[in-house]
Amino acid sequence: MEFDVEKLTLQETYLRLVQLITPRPIAWVSTLSVDGVPNLAPFSFFSGVGANPPTVCFAPANNAQGLPKDTLENVRRTGQFVVNIVTESVAQAMHRSSDEVGSEIDEFQHVGVEPIDSVKVQPPRVKSSIAAMECTLHSAITLGTGPAGANLVIGNVVYFHVEDSLVDQKALHTIARVGRREYTKVEQTFRLE
Repeated sequence: MEFDVEKLTLQETYLRLVQLITPRPIAWVSTLSVDGVPNLAPFSFFSGVGANPPTVCFAPANNAQGLPKDTLENVRRTGQFVVNIVTESVAQAMHRSSDEVGSEIDEFQHVGVEPIDSVKVQPPRVKSSIAAMECTLHSAITLGTGPAGANLVIGNVVYFHVEDSLVDQKALHTIARVGRREYTKVEQTFRLE
């Protein structure tokens, strides 16, 4: 099969991307509004960028009305965010945090997870997450406009939180997204020499 992107609908384009880019790790991003309201949302277009400086990126699409989501607005206004790592134990809460709710709603309370203070940034992190990266904004780039318009957030990691048990990479038990509502457990690895 071959597809000319100019002839695809937005939905068809999205489906091609999520079918081909898999598995996708999940950045469970916590932010604060300028009024101090905690926001929590998952993004599966997420990756590491480099180690010097330690840098990550995620791509929040615009909402159905074509406006930036709360996460993007908060990051642009405060310059800070936390990437919480998602495991199976927090998967349901992570999935619920994708609900579109008003910016005045504390999304930690909305999904039933406990916040814990960060060390170098203001947004809290998810206490039950086994690892988190505190980040400051490097840049936020608008790539598209309108509904589902793409944006790219690049952040410098300024602090790592890692559970002691994760010295062994096999203990991580992260999940990844493989479709629209489908996820997979990262349980088996293999090594190539």
